Amino acid sequence: MKQYAVIYAWTGNNWSAHSPDVPGVIATAKTREEIERQFKSALEFHFEGLREDGLPVPEPKSEVGIVEIAA
Repeated sequence: MKQYAVIYAWTGNNWSAHSPDVPGVIATAKTREEIERQFKSALEFHFEGLREDGLPVPEPKSEVGIVEIAA
């Protein structure tokens, strides 16, 4: 199992998701729960295509942190 950092963002109309380690793979959905499922499916589909083409699956390298500041 590999774990990839994912950025989930509310755009005002829906959620979007992407991973800095897998450029070009994105997903959108109406709910946070749905975007998690959609993005996981998008990654699995992308990785399946890479394997079929004999290309390497990118290694997860990014880490996510949170910085707290006074607003």
